[in-house]
Amino acid sequence: MENMKQLMKDGYLCNSQQACTLRRFTLDEGKARGAQVIEVVTAGGLQIDFMPDSGLDIGQVRYKGVNMSWISKNGCDAPRADMPFENEFLKYFPGGLLYTGGLRSTGPANRDGDEWHPLHGRFHGLSAEQVCARVEDDVVVVSGVIRETSLFGHVLEMKREYRVPVFGSEIRLSDTLTNLAHAPQEYAVLYHCNFGWPLVSEDAHVELPEQRRTTPRTPFAETGLGLETTFVKPVPNEEERVFFHEDMEHCAAIFNPKINTRMTITWSDNLPILSHWRSMASGDYVCGLEPSNTYIMGRVNERANGTLPTLAPFESVSTAVTIKFGEV
Repeated sequence: MENMKQLMKDGYLCNSQQACTLRRFTLDEGKARGAQVIEVVTAGGLQIDFMPDSGLDIGQVRYKGVNMSWISKNGCDAPRADMPFENEFLKYFPGGLLYTGGLRSTGPANRDGDEWHPLHGRFHGLSAEQVCARVEDDVVVVSGVIRETSLFGHVLEMKREYRVPVFGSEIRLSDTLTNLAHAPQEYAVLYHCNFGWPLVSEDAHVELPEQRRTTPRTPFAETGLGLETTFVKPVPNEEERVFFHEDMEHCAAIFNPKINTRMTITWSDNLPILSHWRSMASGDYVCGLEPSNTYIMGRVNERANGTLPTLAPFESVSTAVTIKFGEV
């Protein structure tokens, strides 16, 4: 296996940037003005934009120069501590390879007593602290801490770390969520992973384990049962479909022989539900594969359904997602 130290000893490299680029910059125009970016480019063909001001989520990703992620009509968003309410989410949602939902609610906007929860929660609007980016033993490590808090209320701290092999083509995400309050805290986490053209096209397929239980979210989604692993050409104004996959091995893939590319996603056992978002609408053409610990129904409905987990005071839970790109 190649490594930078040996390549330098053998005389092939004189600067590690020939194998791996790691740099920070700030966007300076449009809606995203002021947003920080940590760009990682690997010898394995990955180019990744990490977004410290947006929950340390992931923006655009390219593999061997070809786009893999879905970027919404809204584009990259600027840092902000607050989140839009009601359907204003639709005017801000940037897409990107990873948009994290949570930490108090995922799914539709809802009111829980005196507390308002915007669609998919507030996590993505929070800036990371203690951000660090370094190369360590042929692995790029990007890490930070994201805190969602309230005076007289919750203190949820997420320690987030990505590991990207310099000579590989995968992104390994590890999160540890801790309740630092002196009372139990309900929590929800959604890894909203979004894939777009040219990985997603009518030539592509989704691979899911044969042994699984699939539930459509809406009557329209039910009309797509049996077709959820296929894609069609963009359809003007077609409604989105969402399926919930459960009781299955925690892996899925999208492969597209036309561009000779395969994306594989795996996740930890404490994310029991894979939400599968399929929008074939013209201009909103996307496939989302979204490991989650809830059914993304909103905080109130999840509690009523008995599917809103709780962390005891100072208890932690660790979750993991790995996304790997390669040839078909």
